[in-house]
Amino acid sequence: MPHAIVLGAGMVGSVMSADLSSDPAFEVTVADARPQSLELASRRSGGRVRTLQLDLSDTHALARAIAPFDIVLGALASHLGFQTLRTVIEAKKNYADISFMPEDALELDQLAKKNGVTAVVDCGVAPGMSNLLSGYAVSLLDSCDNIEIYVGGLPRERCWPFQYKAGFAPADVIEEYTRPVRIVENGRTVIRQALTEPELLDFPGIGSLEAVNTDGLRSLAATLPVPSMKEKTLRYPGHYELMRVLRAIGLFSKEPVDVNGVCVRPLDLLSTLMFPMWTYQPGEPDLTVMRVLADGTRDGRRLRLAWDLLDQLDPATGFTSMSRTTAFPCAIMARRIASGRLARPGVLPPERLADDHALVADVLDQLDRRGVRFLHSERELPR
Repeated sequence: MPHAIVLGAGMVGSVMSADLSSDPAFEVTVADARPQSLELASRRSGGRVRTLQLDLSDTHALARAIAPFDIVLGALASHLGFQTLRTVIEAKKNYADISFMPEDALELDQLAKKNGVTAVVDCGVAPGMSNLLSGYAVSLLDSCDNIEIYVGGLPRERCWPFQYKAGFAPADVIEEYTRPVRIVENGRTVIRQALTEPELLDFPGIGSLEAVNTDGLRSLAATLPVPSMKEKTLRYPGHYELMRVLRAIGLFSKEPVDVNGVCVRPLDLLSTLMFPMWTYQPGEPDLTVMRVLADGTRDGRRLRLAWDLLDQLDPATGFTSMSRTTAFPCAIMARRIASGRLARPGVLPPERLADDHALVADVLDQLDRRGVRFLHSERELPR
């Protein structure tokens, strides 16, 4: 029986542990420093998981804690992602992770190969399924010249003033709004400011959403030989204009300022005031929308391949859409690693697995069984 440990018992980690523990072939432990999060994870799994209170920022304690386990899953905030990846690889443990780390995880690729570790990173919905489907599209086409990814997690009800709530760690949302954006133009990686180049798109069942540049391509910019690629994040119209104003006046800054003799980081003040308003209430419905487009040629025809996702909160479990669509791909991949069906040492963003069409089909099938359904279509484009 594989023994798995999930690092992080928040919105996503608690769903990972619930999904894995529903399989009688797994024994699951979830680790977190917060007792209330561990209680949530235990409740969501029907008491099937073991809990471990642990400071996950302490790499020495983490290395000791994961020693008895066969497979490790990561559901940590971005600032802990890279150091945790290194710790897990140095401990020679296989890993499946969703952390939106700012560092380049591929820097640890050689270390993972040396230690015989399979580490699938960025294995959520986006990054994650967006990477897998992009790589899959490239493998289905004779040549691919354009990839566009549009994705967003939103409250089902659009409410003033933010018209948004955070389906994952709010601090990582701000990171997404401030981190320089990499896109690919004419075969070269170029840098844009986040929240730029807005465009409106229509989605059936939702209406018009606004898309702006965010740093979602990540490893795709280096791993796929596609001359034009971009990823944009979707929100209800109006949200981004407010975020650009907050950024412009310095409220996203981590640099301390003096306020009547008191040293304050603007981001800390903003977080204290705004993040509670970005928090979903229990049972409050959310949705996840994603569209992956790939243009290219096959058998002399110019085609557009598309995958569309519209997912909503599951009322039966109470799992939010964002936690489901992020946790399930990671849990599915962890099962493959633990079973030995995925044994490819190295740091592996999902697009590096997309040449295995049986793996892609299995992941999509497993997601479909959990109610997360990607609709595929293709149409011919004019030459």
